Amino acid sequence: MDGILLTVIFLFVLFLFLGSGLWIGFSLIGVATVGMMLFTDRPVGDAMATVVWSAASSWTLTALPLFVWMGEILFRTKLSENLFKGLQPWMQPLPGGLLHVNIAGSAIFAAICGSSAATVLTVGKMSVPELLRRGYPPRLVIGTLAGAGTLGLLIPPSIIFIIYGVTVNESIAKLFIAGVLPGLMIAALFMGFVAAWDLLGGREQRSDTEVHSWADRISALAQLLPILLLIGAVMGSIYFGIATATEAAVLGVIGALLISFFQRALTWESFAESLLGATRTSCMIAFILAGSTFLTLAMGFTGLPRALAEWIAGLHLSPHMLIVALTIFYVILGCFLDGISAIVLTMAVIEPIARQAGFDMIWFGVFLTIVVEVAQITPPIGFNLFVLQGMTGRDMGFIARAALPMFALLLVAVALIAIFPEIALWLPTHMK
Repeated sequence: MDGILLTVIFLFVLFLFLGSGLWIGFSLIGVATVGMMLFTDRPVGDAMATVVWSAASSWTLTALPLFVWMGEILFRTKLSENLFKGLQPWMQPLPGGLLHVNIAGSAIFAAICGSSAATVLTVGKMSVPELLRRGYPPRLVIGTLAGAGTLGLLIPPSIIFIIYGVTVNESIAKLFIAGVLPGLMIAALFMGFVAAWDLLGGREQRSDTEVHSWADRISALAQLLPILLLIGAVMGSIYFGIATATEAAVLGVIGALLISFFQRALTWESFAESLLGATRTSCMIAFILAGSTFLTLAMGFTGLPRALAEWIAGLHLSPHMLIVALTIFYVILGCFLDGISAIVLTMAVIEPIARQAGFDMIWFGVFLTIVVEVAQITPPIGFNLFVLQGMTGRDMGFIARAALPMFALLLVAVALIAIFPEIALWLPTHMK
């Protein structure tokens, strides 16, 4: 059957299931079942049992619940308060003042939590009321938090990198390391925007005038030191080849428990809540991944990925035009689905296209994650915008306008990654 017609049928059944309110994992399994029953003579039950067990029993995936648990533990500590106190003396003298706390705090928290929403909530619950009290414009306070919160997807340990690595059979450790420089680049773009706003007259709108000595700054580092040591231990062990991603995740959980214990935030109740939260999130992701793996198998039996790859190859798009097309596609898709679902839903088709175009799959994983970041704050229905609406009580129109400059800067980041792929590939090529 024609590849385009098959695609239309698969998409119709998928959106029919999703529109009926069926869980994403069940929807993926349902589409795969319908596809195999209609277009192949393969035994559906045997294929499902084999592939779902294979997806769920992957040793590589054990890093995922551990990193999720690490973030859940730290989410229940005094981390947001410590981040603000530790960064304030260092950020205030910069052009843009304490707005940089939103960005730097998000980058630091992203390095211990792979969730964009958790990053926004953790940093925002302390920074938003403080910045508004000091006279910073609400639009910039909310906008910078919306943009910087997306770093939770890119700066390792990233849940999306784990899912992507398992799906396309690439090294998760290399993907983690590849996300570091692009993440720092995006943070620098956001901070540059804030500095430009301040130098062009924004300074007159804020009322914070505290002067911090070097002694204040050095003492403030005590608030940040435990988190920075944890980040250094986790990422350093991966970069220098001391530990695999899974082993580094174990180290991260132990470090998070120690931090929580010494902050006196570790109780039986918080321990149980963090464990249950990590279990719920991990089971949800594992169910989606199992459904995606079965759908990938079903589409492979029908020949759909090969047919679509040949059709796109027949369009004779240049690599850069293909990047533009994929960016538009994922930004639109990401408006309706979370990042993990958007990637696992499409990898069966997109992976052969990317390989045929000659893209490095480590670079492609970074590109894909940044594009999903863009979708998180795409006005007016990006996921992070809804999180901020619930946090601040502002109307969606205001939040969407506030996030628009960050949306544009993320598109600039996509262009820079496409033009200079070494930004993503330099560190992985120098790993031990």
